[in-house]
Amino acid sequence: MNLSDPQTMAEALAPAERIAEAGAMLAEAGVKYILCCWIDLLGVPKTKPVPLSDWERLCQGKGPQFAVHSVSFVPELGPADPDQIMVPDLDSLVICPWDKTMAWVFADLWWRDKPYNVCPRSALKRIVRECAAKGYAVFAGIEPEFIVMRWQDGKPVKAIDTDPPPGEGLRPRRQAFGYDVEHSLDSMDYLGELIDIIDGELGWDLHDVVAEGAYSQFELDFGYTDVLAMADRLVFLRILVKEIAKKHGMFVTFMPKPTIGDWRSGAHLNTSMQAIDNLGTNIFETADGAWDERALLAVAGLLRHGGALTAIACSTVNSYNGLVPRVGGFEGGTVTWAPTHMTYGYNNRSSMLRLPQARFCIENRASDMCLNPYLALGLTAAAMTEGVVEKYNPGPPLNEDLYSMSEEAIVKSGAQRLPRNLLEAVEILRDDDFAKQTIGEQMHGSFIAYKVDEWERYHQAVTDWEVEEYLRLY
Repeated sequence: MNLSDPQTMAEALAPAERIAEAGAMLAEAGVKYILCCWIDLLGVPKTKPVPLSDWERLCQGKGPQFAVHSVSFVPELGPADPDQIMVPDLDSLVICPWDKTMAWVFADLWWRDKPYNVCPRSALKRIVRECAAKGYAVFAGIEPEFIVMRWQDGKPVKAIDTDPPPGEGLRPRRQAFGYDVEHSLDSMDYLGELIDIIDGELGWDLHDVVAEGAYSQFELDFGYTDVLAMADRLVFLRILVKEIAKKHGMFVTFMPKPTIGDWRSGAHLNTSMQAIDNLGTNIFETADGAWDERALLAVAGLLRHGGALTAIACSTVNSYNGLVPRVGGFEGGTVTWAPTHMTYGYNNRSSMLRLPQARFCIENRASDMCLNPYLALGLTAAAMTEGVVEKYNPGPPLNEDLYSMSEEAIVKSGAQRLPRNLLEAVEILRDDDFAKQTIGEQMHGSFIAYKVDEWERYHQAVTDWEVEEYLRLY
């Protein structure tokens, strides 16, 4: 990505020649409409479609404007304030695979001739520049998981599930869906179309698709890239898998835990680092194929801000239903394989941070598909860079199964429990000055305000569990 630091909107605009070349390419490809998308506080893309005839005006910052503060949970500005202006990033331009008459381009928001301070994408760009100034670039791969569903009699049901519905016949007691060949074959009409698009059209170096543990749950494994491009990929992918599902009469949910029995839909963040003066070489791997000490320094940076990062990477009330060791009534046994503590280990899936046996990266397992990838990867990159630069010590690895360890042994190891709910996580984020400085004070405050409100609204609801537990007991 371009590491320049534009001080005015005019400096951020693409050169006229490049704008014209891109417009000609789009016209030749038959594109008629442009989706220029900015990212809101929760990581959701927003747009106003424009015709291709307005391409040059759009790229000159003369396209649609937005009262971002009226729709994206950041009410610091009022109805008399100026609107925000989109500036397209032509590095992100792509023709939409689900409809070739449309093209998609990510945008950064500007306000009063400055980068808008509640634009997550602009914040990540700034963080990337700050890391580069300290000598490092951070790269990422994300493992997105999601559940495909359909409507039946007005209720959501698993879209790809040939077993009898619960209560209407015999279902397998143990994990029937994970890795299963028959279920994979049943899913290939949908998955095959995604494979063709992701690997063939988008060129994301797709490695495989996985039938995961829950019925109709899938994971897509594709190649890594720099953190900005990876954040863009995840946002685009979340739209892509939904649009292709609609073509098959289905819909997709990224909710981490739709039911007690479901496996959690995660989005593990796999990150590595390269030196700015030696791009192309992963500093986490030594010349003789071992783990470099700098990987552990980066781990230490992540652990130092692990709670704050979890608040962003596991950003919903529902997220924390998945960060537990065991679940009764689980489809697939009782063990969740989810992280429970802020510690690290070599191939230890019960810890927040895993150093995998097959690749030289840090896998953060405390992350799910409801995250804002720009904020999560931004704080990740900054924390890793801080750890390497300041030479933080992560302590010894914990390679034991945390699910089976006694509480006394866990305390002795130094591992800290991951936040148990959204409120705990948000309170840690609130008190983390490094996180505030990294993502920006205004966005930090807005995110916390929204999530505290989410927690309060959740606690005003009376759940079915509470009724069943208490209505006749007392």
